Amino acid sequence: MSPSVPSLPRRVARTLCTSLFAQVACALVLGIVVGKLWPDIATAAQPLGDGFVRLIKAVISPLVFCVVVVGITKAGDLKAFGRIGLKALIWFEVATTLALLIGLLAGNLVQPGAGMNIDPAKLDTSAVDEKTGGGSLPSTSEFILRALPDSAVGAFAENSLLQVLVLACLVGAAVLHLGHTKVPKILPAVEQAQDVVFAIVGFVMKLAPLAVFGATAHLVGEYGVGVMSTYGKLIGVCYAAALIFLLLLAVALKAVVGISLWKFVRYTREEMLLALGTASSETVMPRMMQKLRQAGCRDDAVGLVLPTGYSFNLDGASIYLSIGTLFIAEAVGVDLSPGQQITVVLILMLTSKGMAGVPGSAFLALSATASALGVIPVGAVALLLGVDRIMDSMRVATNLLGNCVAVFAVSRWEGALDIDRAKKMLDGEITFVPEENTPIHDTELTPRRGAHVDGPAGQPTAERS
Repeated sequence: MSPSVPSLPRRVARTLCTSLFAQVACALVLGIVVGKLWPDIATAAQPLGDGFVRLIKAVISPLVFCVVVVGITKAGDLKAFGRIGLKALIWFEVATTLALLIGLLAGNLVQPGAGMNIDPAKLDTSAVDEKTGGGSLPSTSEFILRALPDSAVGAFAENSLLQVLVLACLVGAAVLHLGHTKVPKILPAVEQAQDVVFAIVGFVMKLAPLAVFGATAHLVGEYGVGVMSTYGKLIGVCYAAALIFLLLLAVALKAVVGISLWKFVRYTREEMLLALGTASSETVMPRMMQKLRQAGCRDDAVGLVLPTGYSFNLDGASIYLSIGTLFIAEAVGVDLSPGQQITVVLILMLTSKGMAGVPGSAFLALSATASALGVIPVGAVALLLGVDRIMDSMRVATNLLGNCVAVFAVSRWEGALDIDRAKKMLDGEITFVPEENTPIHDTELTPRRGAHVDGPAGQPTAERS
């Protein structure tokens, strides 16, 4: 007698109960429907998304601290950690410059703002001031100083990732310097704290569908779909430029690491959908760190490159800024010369690095660029208010994938990647196990323990733990 096959409703119900991707996808569709049919109710659902983001942000700083400290001490080589940081910064600068150039090229070819003939004197700029809170982007010296903590507690309280990274590097270096004989209980305590944080992440992730529903319903309910027709050309060119950039990123990942970006997207589909639904890449940082570690990237590379990329590697934002600058110039009838466009790239190369964590940072960067050029009325930045929120999906997806590719590339460059494990994980031969379900120190993860990791000459290194 052949075994009975579950009915379709039962299979659907089982999938919804067990698959985070299915739950988030259903929440996304439901949010769009509710936002379209009942916009007033949908706007009231915003706290669902905001509350989830707040809960995730609460654990990001301790998680980054624990992962970096454990990564440095397990690797046992502070010089290697320094090399990883330097190589990451080189990769970030090349990637963001490429993104800016692609944005400028796309903006020049399509000219999304041509023919609008907007009078900037008639624009209401008060909304821009409200969006930015009257703030400004930090200068280079201010940015560097802000990355240095003046209070250990303050770095965590303010959720400043760069400050937390600096503290973690100092603690990891101190533990290495003192050795396990003088501080034998520090590393186990940090590992146990890391287990606790991952367990909290597991609890919070169960609320992800509610967060996606609330954020999506609020977006559709407040902005509707009419903005798509008004700014359709600008939206289209931004998303097309981002797609071109991601295709180039896929080619680079295949050439440098030998793995497929599409397979990585499939491997992280739950996290990608959650990031798109909540319009925040921070909501998936903890899970992305888990998935990158289990995909063969060593702890110290993941712990340093991924969080740093959130401040230095804003590829999607770079594309948007370069196209947005051309858009507002064309809309008010200003023709930027090639020299002025090169100036735009140079300015945005600097201003884009200080955007993370600053309210209305995109508008501040655009305002700073307009002021520096001296030919675009600063008030014209208000033209992008109606479309900025629609661009979040493009920025989030591109930023997130850009940072994950950077982790793989830098790990491979430094010999901190188990390439065989990475291919097996992305091919589905190895199943991802959430670390909140299995304590990290009881889980045999090749890259975490330092075994079978590509050495400088492509040979496996000795186990370090």
